[in-house]
Amino acid sequence: MPVYHKSKENPISSGGFPNLPDHVQVSLREIIGKAKEGLLALSVAVGLDVVQSMMEAEVTEIAGPKGKHNPERTARRHGSEKGSVVLGGRKVAIRRPRVRAINGREVKLKTYEAFQDERFITETVLEHILYGLSIRHYKHSLEPIGEELPVHGTSKSTISRRFIYATRKALEELLSRPLGDKRFLVLVIDGVVFAGHTVVAALGITDKGEKEVLGLWEGATENAAVCRSLLTNLVERGLKVEEGILVVIDGSKALRAAVKEVFGNRAVVQRCQVHKKRNVLEHLPKGAQEWVGKKLEQAWSEKDYHKALTELNRLADALEDKYPGAARSLREGLEETLTVTRLGLPETLWKTLRSTNVIETAFDKVRVVTRNVKRWRNGMQVLRWAAAGLLQAEKGFNRIKGYRELPLLATALLEVITTPETSRRVKTA
Repeated sequence: MPVYHKSKENPISSGGFPNLPDHVQVSLREIIGKAKEGLLALSVAVGLDVVQSMMEAEVTEIAGPKGKHNPERTARRHGSEKGSVVLGGRKVAIRRPRVRAINGREVKLKTYEAFQDERFITETVLEHILYGLSIRHYKHSLEPIGEELPVHGTSKSTISRRFIYATRKALEELLSRPLGDKRFLVLVIDGVVFAGHTVVAALGITDKGEKEVLGLWEGATENAAVCRSLLTNLVERGLKVEEGILVVIDGSKALRAAVKEVFGNRAVVQRCQVHKKRNVLEHLPKGAQEWVGKKLEQAWSEKDYHKALTELNRLADALEDKYPGAARSLREGLEETLTVTRLGLPETLWKTLRSTNVIETAFDKVRVVTRNVKRWRNGMQVLRWAAAGLLQAEKGFNRIKGYRELPLLATALLEVITTPETSRRVKTA
């Protein structure tokens, strides 16, 4: 059995390797010191050496080897000056070499410009803040990179400006996405309120079952003008509805009117059953809410459209005398709460499309990322945060349950919009 002898001195802890040249041992001691400060400090120390070496190699390529005369050279070294590169979510100060052409014009170093790209900071800022870090604490969240390295670009005001820029860019990206290259079978629309501002958002579901945030609009309330502006924007960006589209909405009359105005008979509307149930129960005392809620769920679970419609009408009649408000709420748009049943969709797809829950999940993400906002200043701030939160939520989207059955929905939509209105009434009476 081999025998292992303990070394009297650990070369790592002692800061040297006796069998290595002196200049290598010095470098190792420096690296060991950086490693004690943290992995990023070590990475930055090595990374800065690499950046300096790359810049020097580029200078040599442009101006030729240092100290060697070349009468044909087109540029020459011109000393160095203070500069900075982006590392670890901040700017780190360095000395950058300068090169001038023979005519005196400054020659830009591509290496230096590449490592100056501030998008890396902006993306880091956006990600940190959306995950709950406050702007004032951003600097303290960064891993140490060594006390002797001067850094900047992490002050509260600078981070705030970067975050505003990043969220404004997210909003612009969202509102300018082209929509004509995909077939959206479903459009889910709902609104959420932030500090008195209503944000109405639209989420699309493609024929492959993929979810995508399509747009959002802001207003004082979820009124017809706001909803119409949102839908018009989608059409202008290429949203195709010629072969029909299922539009899932909450109970907003303004939104329903806007859908009719912008899409006409190409839109087949499904009223969210979750919103309808909530609205009806709000008109009832607690003692009546349980049995009415069960009746609603039983009717909506009925696979036969005509039987389901009959059960809902009977429930409305039963509520009429004692709870007229609940009866009126139920009757408003009652048939459109059964659209997915009338289309004959399979159960898995029916469950997915009977409510606006798919967009409510995205709104939950917006609520999470905005929890640290203490002061809402204006509608643009609300839109910026909402856009950033929705796009963040979109990164985690999966295809909807029942996506394999979407061809059945496409066929059903086309049949509905090509059936004359009078025949449709006879069908669904």
